[in-house]
Amino acid sequence: MMNFSLRLCALGVLALAISSPAAAFTAYVSNEKGNSISIIDTDKMAVVKTVKVGQRPRGIALSQDGGQLFICAGDEDAIQILDTRTLEIIGHLPSGPDPELLILSPDGKLLYTSNENNNLVTAIDVATRKAVAEIPVGVEPEGMALSPDGKVLVNTSETTNMAHLIDTQTRKIFANVLVDARPRSAQFTPDGSELWVSAEVGGTVSVIDAASHQVKQKIAFTIPGLSKEAIQPVGVRFTQDGAKAFVALGPANRVAVIDAATKRIEKYLLVGQRVWQLAFTPDGKYLYTTNGVSNDVSVIDVAALKVVKSIAVGSFPWGVAIARQ
Repeated sequence: MMNFSLRLCALGVLALAISSPAAAFTAYVSNEKGNSISIIDTDKMAVVKTVKVGQRPRGIALSQDGGQLFICAGDEDAIQILDTRTLEIIGHLPSGPDPELLILSPDGKLLYTSNENNNLVTAIDVATRKAVAEIPVGVEPEGMALSPDGKVLVNTSETTNMAHLIDTQTRKIFANVLVDARPRSAQFTPDGSELWVSAEVGGTVSVIDAASHQVKQKIAFTIPGLSKEAIQPVGVRFTQDGAKAFVALGPANRVAVIDAATKRIEKYLLVGQRVWQLAFTPDGKYLYTTNGVSNDVSVIDVAALKVVKSIAVGSFPWGVAIARQ
């Protein structure tokens, strides 16, 4: 009787495992020169739809429920809103000139975007679709980051070579941190203790102490056979537990894997040409990279630290965002 009961239990567990669907996610990729969004089914690891959008789409971000995709249409001086269910453009947000990157507040109510042509960060109320603040920053603003508690907004200015730390309550800069040449991306560690800023021309990532606002360390990259000029850090992302950082190295065609505690480079992963931005699937199992020159997306198995797939997308893929289906 006991053996029969055990067999029934085992069969029940097996049936549950078979009937439970795998996590399903959708990746959205902005194609800067294709003026389109490639939509990828991450289970199939294939493009299932391509949607035409505004001119020169770059930075993209998803609403908290995944129902809307916000698209920086740089040459139209607007942020378009794509309904992810109907795949129709349902509105615009007043971004200011040449929006490049954007980020949502933790509560999803405000959207912050960098305006490259007028040296401003614009804060937009998503519900009313109105700009509520314009914050002067350095020359050619690009990178956008928010502390985990939403109290500190960071913008990087490519020509001023600074990370500007902004109080989200007062909407005023309270610290300017000098980094290496042409900073492109900024990212807080999950615990909020550090801010990492990539410098494309400088070839480094500056690690900034979030409390003192001082650069505590710089991470440089060396790849045999490549000149220093070919190694250009751009996108930065951390695993959910904060243990590892992944840095896109532009025309080096590689993603660096870094131990976030020791700052030691563990591995370089060969991806497509001119790797630009990065995004994890919500379960943290895969990392998607946009490769601007080879017109594809590389899929990295995070646990194995191995590239498992290359997915052809549109012309000059730039931004990537991933949501649950």
